[in-house]
This record gives sequence, structure tokens and C-alpha cells, in this order.
Amino acid sequence: MITLNKETIAIKREQDVVFFRNRVNEYAEKIKMGLVNKTKLLTAASELVRNMLIYAKEGKVICEIVTISALQTGIRLTFIDNGPGIADIDKAMTDGYTTGKSLGLGLPGAKRLVNIFDVKTVKGKGTTISITKWKNG
Repeated sequence: MITLNKETIAIKREQDVVFFRNRVNEYAEKIKMGLVNKTKLLTAASELVRNMLIYAKEGKVICEIVTISALQTGIRLTFIDNGPGIADIDKAMTDGYTTGKSLGLGLPGAKRLVNIFDVKTVKGKGTTISITKWKNG
């Protein structure tokens, strides 16, 4: 995979979420991602960035335009925090499971909206979640 554009955005407060969403939207516009795929990407990104703020209090997101061929271009977002980590990733990836006061659709819902979803977590050390949404997929 080749990275064509890369930027790191610090997430420390609610206002950073608005800036982050706007940047992701700009990246999607830049590669001419269609409305449906852009909406799926923004929905997944919003869910993950809010989880980062709620559970880890802060973190950063690496935003990239990536390509693997002339026909396969997309956006990869990597959410990195040094929070408490996810105690039971299998439970966290189950629809309806929540440790908060939400509907419990965050991680599994985000996974369904993107093409590639990868999560690495260490209890007490943090979580890194990487998602990729292809322009045409």
C-alpha cells in the first residue's frame, strides 16, 4: 500500500472532533469518494473518535490517502490512544455490548461500515484502531 498524503490530528477536546470530521470530509472530496462511501467513512470515524475521547480522554488520528492500484484508492484512519485499553475485545466487538451508557454499536458498527478494520489493544496501555474505506467499495 502506498501513502499519497498523511496528516496527524491531535484529539484532546470536543472541538477537535469537528476539525477532524471536516478534515476527513476534505480527504474524501479530494479523492472524489461518493456520497454513500463518504457517509459510511464519516460515521465510522465519528464513532471511533468519540470512543477515544470518552474512554482514553485524548489521542491522535493519522489520516492518510492510500492506494494499492490505479483502481483502488481510499482513506486510512488510525486512531491511537494511551487509555485503559479494551479489557475484552471479543465482547467489545459484539453487537449490543457496552461498558458505557450507549447502545453498544460502536466498534462492530464501525467495522461494518469500512473495508478494512484492525484493532490492537493492551489493557492499561492503550488502543490502536486502523480503518480503511476504499473510494469504490
